[in-house]
Amino acid sequence: MKTDSIFYRLFKEFPSIFFELIGNSPQTANDYEFSSVEIKQTAFRIDGVFLPKQQEENPIYFVEVQFQTDEEIYLRLFSEISLYLRQNKPKNPWRGIVIYPSRNVDTADINHYSEFFASGRVTRIYLDELGETASLPVGIATIKLIIEDRNTAIVAARDLIARTQQEINIQQQQRQLLELIETILVYKFPKMNRKEIEAMFGLSDLKQTRVYQEGVEEGKQEGKQEGKQEGRVELQIESIPRLLKLGLSIEQIAQGLDLDLEQVRRQVENQDK
Repeated sequence: MKTDSIFYRLFKEFPSIFFELIGNSPQTANDYEFSSVEIKQTAFRIDGVFLPKQQEENPIYFVEVQFQTDEEIYLRLFSEISLYLRQNKPKNPWRGIVIYPSRNVDTADINHYSEFFASGRVTRIYLDELGETASLPVGIATIKLIIEDRNTAIVAARDLIARTQQEINIQQQQRQLLELIETILVYKFPKMNRKEIEAMFGLSDLKQTRVYQEGVEEGKQEGKQEGKQEGRVELQIESIPRLLKLGLSIEQIAQGLDLDLEQVRRQVENQDK
């Protein structure tokens, strides 16, 4: 999964989630701008930086997302921060946040930088230790979905979609968050086609997302091509076993794939023989 791009998009569109993640008020995001910063004359690029808009007392947050073991991550991170401070000479204090999927990925030696960790100047966050997805705020639960096991990701995502629709009242934010959940699922299940993803979401949920809208346009084009219907149904039927393994009911599969309920039931019965 392209975790860097997902986190960049998440923090860019929903900066409040970052501040919730580190234990601050979501409203703190109003005082910051988020960007990815390239250090001049080097090959360094910091994953994300939250820069205060005005107040000099507010800290700069340097964010690093690390989903693979890297013995040099702290050598690189502190070099990047030092170069940034030298080149930009900000008056604000700074904090470092490193996000890992779990502790077993955090294998680099911190011997030269132990004081930064002991003082809280640099904080490490392990996503698998945040708690159960269902009990987390919607934004943090979306981050947790990234590391959710494939066997439980669909159930967690469907619950998250329902919570998003109930708890996020601003339509644009709701749509962006639904699309972000959709993107995470697409990365998690790269072999699934559009119809399978529709079934995975539940048709009524997916209608609000970019994938569905693109699918509507695709459907219009498909409708203009004669002789395609039979092949389309065959592909949908081939999807049934995969969706069953993912825990979807016969009713959910029929609705998501636009198939007759009896047609899906017969296919399941034939598979069991």
